[in-house]
Amino acid sequence: MLELVKYLVGQFAEEKDKVEYTVEEKEDAIVITVLLEGSDMGKVIGKQGKIAKAIRTLVRAKTPRDSKKYEIDIREREAE
Repeated sequence: MLELVKYLVGQFAEEKDKVEYTVEEKEDAIVITVLLEGSDMGKVIGKQGKIAKAIRTLVRAKTPRDSKKYEIDIREREAE
């Protein structure tokens, strides 16, 4: 599922090499966190969150019924 998220985010992010992905498994879900540069946040989230919602919908559709749910968390990388 991570490969699908990487592909989808890569279609919109301009600084693809600076995007970081982490996967954390919790009791009831698997959380994929996407850390982006500030300049890519608007491109990946889209107007009114439409692109982010579409990414989450595609991941939900691809998830097998007997599997844990996937959550996609899109965040801006904090300044160092």
